Amino acid sequence: MAQHSFLLKANWPGGRNNVGTIKTTNLTTKVSIPREMDGPGIGTNPDEMLLGAAATCYIITLAAKLERARIEVEEMSLESEGIVEVEKGVITYKKIIHRPTVRMKEESNKQEQILRYMHQSEESCMISRALKGNVDIQVEPTIL
Repeated sequence: MAQHSFLLKANWPGGRNNVGTIKTTNLTTKVSIPREMDGPGIGTNPDEMLLGAAATCYIITLAAKLERARIEVEEMSLESEGIVEVEKGVITYKKIIHRPTVRMKEESNKQEQILRYMHQSEESCMISRALKGNVDIQVEPTIL
């Protein structure tokens, strides 16, 4: 069994409304509480990071499924929305909505297969599996 280890280093000067940094092999950025939650809104934040992980995992999984099926596409894009609820001071990540768009290279009869892969990608992405039971993840696909 193969295992992979990923390392993230975080520096935080203390206090809720300060600005810290995170660094991984390929990412260095500032982090803080978003303005929407009465923070400084500098750099990224945990809400965007979770959404980014879910979105990139989803689109990479979809691309792999289409490639394995030898379905060529002209273009793929994704818009993802994260819904965070604050109730009585408790912050809960409620929902992620993925809105993938696949533009086909030419007229094809593979739309049903592509649509199936668009939904399967959410179920087989490792981030979606990690969030299962805690965050509702929906897919609103478009095929052009």
